[in-house]
Amino acid sequence: MRILENNFYIKYVKKFFCAFVLLAFSFSTLAQDQKRISVIQDSLKLTLADTIDIRLLTELSTLHTFSNGKLSARYSEEAIKLAEKVDDPKFKVLAYQTAAHNFTSSGNYSSALRYDNLALENDIALRDSSSIAMDYNNIGDDYYDLGEYDDAFFYFTQSLRVAKEADDTLRTLVAMHNVGRVFKELGQYDQALSHLKKSMKMSEQFNDKEGIPYSLNEIADVLFRRQKYDSALMMFMDALTLSRKEKIFLLESVILTKIAGVHVVKNDFSKAKAYYDSAYAIHQKSENKLGMAEIELGRGDALMREKNFDDALQKVEASLALAKSLNARVLEIKCYNQLSALWELKGDHSRALSYYKQFKLLEDTLFSQDMQGKLLRDQVRFETEARDTQSAREQARLVDALKKQQFVRNILVVVMALSGILLITVYRSGQRRRKINMLLLQHQDEMEKRSEELERLNQVKDKFFSIISHDLRSPINALAGLLDLLDKGAVKPEEMHLHTQELKVRFNHTRTLLNNLLDWTLLQMDKLNLQAAKINIHRIVEENIQLLIAVQAKNIKVLNNVPANAIGFADSNTINLVIRNLMTNAIKFTNDGGVVKIDAEERGHEWLISVKDNGVGIKPEVLNILFDKTAPYTTRGTANEKGTGLGLILCKEFVEKNGGKIWAESAEGTGSTFWFTLPKAN
Repeated sequence: MRILENNFYIKYVKKFFCAFVLLAFSFSTLAQDQKRISVIQDSLKLTLADTIDIRLLTELSTLHTFSNGKLSARYSEEAIKLAEKVDDPKFKVLAYQTAAHNFTSSGNYSSALRYDNLALENDIALRDSSSIAMDYNNIGDDYYDLGEYDDAFFYFTQSLRVAKEADDTLRTLVAMHNVGRVFKELGQYDQALSHLKKSMKMSEQFNDKEGIPYSLNEIADVLFRRQKYDSALMMFMDALTLSRKEKIFLLESVILTKIAGVHVVKNDFSKAKAYYDSAYAIHQKSENKLGMAEIELGRGDALMREKNFDDALQKVEASLALAKSLNARVLEIKCYNQLSALWELKGDHSRALSYYKQFKLLEDTLFSQDMQGKLLRDQVRFETEARDTQSAREQARLVDALKKQQFVRNILVVVMALSGILLITVYRSGQRRRKINMLLLQHQDEMEKRSEELERLNQVKDKFFSIISHDLRSPINALAGLLDLLDKGAVKPEEMHLHTQELKVRFNHTRTLLNNLLDWTLLQMDKLNLQAAKINIHRIVEENIQLLIAVQAKNIKVLNNVPANAIGFADSNTINLVIRNLMTNAIKFTNDGGVVKIDAEERGHEWLISVKDNGVGIKPEVLNILFDKTAPYTTRGTANEKGTGLGLILCKEFVEKNGGKIWAESAEGTGSTFWFTLPKAN
């Protein structure tokens, strides 16, 4: 659910062209948009101020959004050029938001994200809280449509926070609605329904007629996913009626597609086809390629259920091609899954397995442990902020109560001046209250400390199990798939070696993950004991080279330039893990044919050790957070290798516990060098 603000030009034009403004204002009461378009086009031919032209262009772009996508985009581009020429943040925001809305309507969410971010930058400069809340919501909506649910959740909750602080009811209910949509995609249906129903209730209370069909559509989708098809269909029809009444064309096409999906699972294919055709016509009009691709996938599902496999295959492949061109990863996952099922029904188990692997790989990438960890952190942050807000309100009420008590006490002081006995009595009573308050404050401090400790331990536990539950599933699923194919006799003997190698790589990754997780957990719980002794750095590097060369699949040359006399004084197990993690990272982000060098030189009472590669390098903004244990960062390597974001955090803590320091230097595109120091042995 996206917000677009394009209020007409009264505020900024009145002092220049009063007569023109009155005419323009009257358009808001006209029923026919064509008349409105004609007069605005005539106005553009006049010699008016640039700021007036920007508003005219954005208005034209919005009016053409669902009737002529190319013309809408042209007006939007002209508005952006003019706004950047004027260099006024207010008009930049208007132009950027209009462009983002235009791209969203055509299914180009990556481009929409770019302009929504530009709008946010300018609104921050303007310090406009309500508009900032809207920008956060729109950015979250872009990430939602791209399938980046962790980023979507972050921006939606940010929008909710800012909207509540600004006391903006519309943006609060929209953000609440969108948080519910994320919970729906994550399968947390009770949480989703809670947020969606709250949002719809707010829409009804504040007469937000457009918000009600949006909420009905999402609630119906939850019912559909819970296989309550009849109830879902009734609610979808109510949402469709309201969306048509309010002329919300983009929502209307979405609802039509979902209604068609309900008829597909109910095996009523004639009705499904009719609804798909209606939705497709709306998407064609607005040139929404993503919407058309989703309909092609739905048609393919219907054809497959009718056992028309060849036509179904053609539809799903067409949908997949569009999904890839738009970077629509959620739709791409659905296409791979559908193709796997199709080829299974056609009896081609080899192709079915191939598409199933692509489905699992992309699903693992999209719903990685990093995304789930980030979602967990954002959810905890969101709930913590809500508790903090409630606590702040309670504290404000307490302060108010204390002020009232002070007022009463002051009155009593005047009265006590007339009565010595009463003065002594009240004084002693005040003393007792102060002692009690002190005891209560001390008790509160102790409870807060205990709560923080329990929260920290709980976060460690949640992080540990969320990562384990995700990454252990991948190799087990792969093994289960292979065993199933073996049982069916679908794997040839000569293919067995290839599948075994793939499983070996997955289990090697899982073993490394578990080792890092266990060490990380011991660190968090202060259970790791270090035993410093003399260690041969050259030998440790050489052993790790032999180990990593044996398991890595890329053709990378690893050079050990550490002097043979490099003897340090540290814990051998932790330093071995540091060197192995740094070498693994270097190999991970170096392309085939690259070189990784490990060097060491004496610096006073220390050894300075470096791991250098000529790989892809690191962006400056990422370099600043590599060792931040509050937000582990990870990304896939040059061969799509996975990571957890814990390796560099472990390196930092282990090096520091051994009396050294660690840092990194990098230039994007030319490689990276990681440095750390260790005490020399006496």
